Amino acid sequence: MSISPETLAQYTALTTGVGVADLTGRTLIEVTGADRAQLLHSFTTSDIKQLAVGGISEAFVTSPQGKTLGHVLVGNRGDTFILDTTPGQATTLIAHFERYIISEDATLRDLTAEQDELLLAGPGAAALLQQVAGIGPEPAMAKAEIATANVLVKRVTFLAAPSYFLQSARGDLPAVRAALEASGAIACGPDAVEMARLEAGTPLFGRDITDENLPQEIARDALAISFTKGCYLGQETVARIDALGHVNRQLAGVRFTGSTVPSPGLPLIAGGKAVGHVTSAAWSPKLQSPLAMALLRRAQAKPGTALTSELGDAVVVALPRVTLSSAPEKAT
Repeated sequence: MSISPETLAQYTALTTGVGVADLTGRTLIEVTGADRAQLLHSFTTSDIKQLAVGGISEAFVTSPQGKTLGHVLVGNRGDTFILDTTPGQATTLIAHFERYIISEDATLRDLTAEQDELLLAGPGAAALLQQVAGIGPEPAMAKAEIATANVLVKRVTFLAAPSYFLQSARGDLPAVRAALEASGAIACGPDAVEMARLEAGTPLFGRDITDENLPQEIARDALAISFTKGCYLGQETVARIDALGHVNRQLAGVRFTGSTVPSPGLPLIAGGKAVGHVTSAAWSPKLQSPLAMALLRRAQAKPGTALTSELGDAVVVALPRVTLSSAPEKAT
């Protein structure tokens, strides 16, 4: 597998230095109204009522059957909440929440056409933000000014290295990006971001997660599911799975021994039978081999399990899980 020196340098910045990348098109939804917290609490897997101002939590938006309709970051700004997820999700999510608003004081507004985000990541990201915006590591979400633009800085669990989403008005982001690059951030493209994302084991809705998945299949329980918050839409299914102890499928990392990066949908075989498929993949500079995320049968999702495919042999690998201080934890 040949990677251009430019892409490798960008990956190195994101994992060992500091890099900045365009996340244009990510879905951004503002939730306002006196009942905003109750609405989000009742229709997501995270304990929104316990989310402090300035806090961020992952959450699944679940259907009545407990299937995953969305995988979002929920940020508490005090007077509003911000939902942040992959591109193209606004219409589905807003329609889902509005279906259950009867007399509640809650309004959802799609900000996607007005605002965009940059990814700032790497071990040097926090120091650079301190330098250009004067903000420290706490709280997880804070207002800042960069290049005279108002920016919402969100500390997120996107890459294994410290990662931040910088949200601002669409027209302001070029100046914000230029200021970050002038202070030492390396401009990074989508290929470098994808390599680092796969190595971090961060799933994306619409690629690694679909509306056919149950939340526990995604292996983000400690980050995105509260098992003590009480009732919410789909909670009965999530609680029943927790009581039984497992799901039948799980998202896992898969390392390929060849040099060809697999395409999404590639079947994975064990014992002569199909046991899952690739959801996304990229070359891993860290492993010096192709690395994929794959939805596998539970019995084959354990690290060390040998698999085969049309591209040759593969093995299930453990991927790192980064945590936010505000992430909910399962009760023991």
